[in-house]
Amino acid sequence: MPAVPHDEWLRRAKAFQLSGGHHIDGAEEAGAGAAFPVVSPRDGRVLAEVADGGAAEVDAAVAAARRAFDSGPWPRLAPAERGRALLRLADLLEERREELALAVSLEMGKPISDAYGIELRAVIGTFRWYGQLADKLTDESPHTAPDALALVTREPAGVVGAVVPWNFPLTLAGWKVAPALAAGCTVVLKPSENSPLSALLLGRLATEAGIPHGVLNVVTGDGPTAGRALGLHPDVDVLAFTGSTAVGRHFLRYAADSNLKRVWLELGGKSPNIVLPDAPDLDKAAATAAWGIFFNQGEMCTAPSRLLVHSSIAERVTEAVVRRARELKVGDPLDPETEMGALVGRAHLDRVVGHIRHGLDEGAQLRTGGDRVLAETGGTYLEPTVFDRVDPGSRLAREEIFGPVLSVLAFDDLDEAVRQANATEYGLAAGLWTSDLSTAHRVSRALKAGTVWVNCYEEGDLTVPFGGMKQSGNGRDKSAHALEKYTELKTTWIQL
Repeated sequence: MPAVPHDEWLRRAKAFQLSGGHHIDGAEEAGAGAAFPVVSPRDGRVLAEVADGGAAEVDAAVAAARRAFDSGPWPRLAPAERGRALLRLADLLEERREELALAVSLEMGKPISDAYGIELRAVIGTFRWYGQLADKLTDESPHTAPDALALVTREPAGVVGAVVPWNFPLTLAGWKVAPALAAGCTVVLKPSENSPLSALLLGRLATEAGIPHGVLNVVTGDGPTAGRALGLHPDVDVLAFTGSTAVGRHFLRYAADSNLKRVWLELGGKSPNIVLPDAPDLDKAAATAAWGIFFNQGEMCTAPSRLLVHSSIAERVTEAVVRRARELKVGDPLDPETEMGALVGRAHLDRVVGHIRHGLDEGAQLRTGGDRVLAETGGTYLEPTVFDRVDPGSRLAREEIFGPVLSVLAFDDLDEAVRQANATEYGLAAGLWTSDLSTAHRVSRALKAGTVWVNCYEEGDLTVPFGGMKQSGNGRDKSAHALEKYTELKTTWIQL
């Protein structure tokens, strides 16, 4: 984190300006539609007026991406050359890191220390990793009879539509854009209408880095118009989406109603975090549980929103989490000392508060939090909230809240813990705290989740895949496996 004080971030925020046109075919395009305001959850201020894209703008962006794929140089470049372009983009992201972090913090309420130190570190690292990987992939030549030669090649799939949410606007865009570009595809990126500014900067920096026109396009607009148009477009070959399970269903329907494009979904979660009495460090387990649910204001699909604790240690662990929740500094995202910023907007704040009220109606015990704070700022801030004695069948325990709300559930034996952990339609992530190696292996296998963290949470790097099971989606982001989403396998059989 650079040594930029609060008052300097405030000065930069006051001077922040960004034109809000789409980025299509290497240039800014106003589009034919009206503009919509991007409102900062920090204080309710309008940051910019951004072009509201629809079918016409999506058509233009897809046409540019199609030309760049069918006739342009990008898919035909040597993989090493594509890799160098991605590395140049990573360098530009590093050079503009403070500006990009400010945009992210202003548009979605993330603390500036997290925007700079975590979000930007992740997206820069993603483009560097795939830039370095681009020329290290190999095809296959299976053994055949002596009179034939078989080749199995991976070819770029074509035009990729990428639709990403607001909670990690650059990281999640990078997880899709970087491997797609490394594979030789071209991309139309549709960011959330809540966080379009950082995505527009990403598109402009890609052009500045020398990535050919049309290879990365950014169309801004809402889901029912721009997102739907992208999902239905017959010239989009692959659609990659991160967001809610409800919207993921729409994209599957769009594919069925258009060209049967492949659809890759990373959806919601209601992740369990199981703490056993033999956890190697109960204080660390409790601190990590608190960090995991309150980091990024709880606006994370992997947030460990269900804390499953053995009844013999439940009160000790819960009290430690409650104590940490009360210590957290909720405040201005531009203050480097802030630990929890603002929720993304008023509608989302109201939705999270609605879940809290349902929890109270269902009889759960509110241990701390539950109220809106700092309303006088014009921002959308909420106290870190912890519920105890949560009924496993309640809405509080089963529905994704996507906010800083923790549900604590007690259990008496390990089989009960696994049953509770799996009693959800989601299967994105899970945590387990134990000192027993056999227990760690057995329970990790039993948990229906794409990622299981043992004695930690939210750890990992780009070498490992990320994605879910059940209604948390399909396919994987990160790692070399992400390239599978953006390539087609071709078999060539040569009779000698």
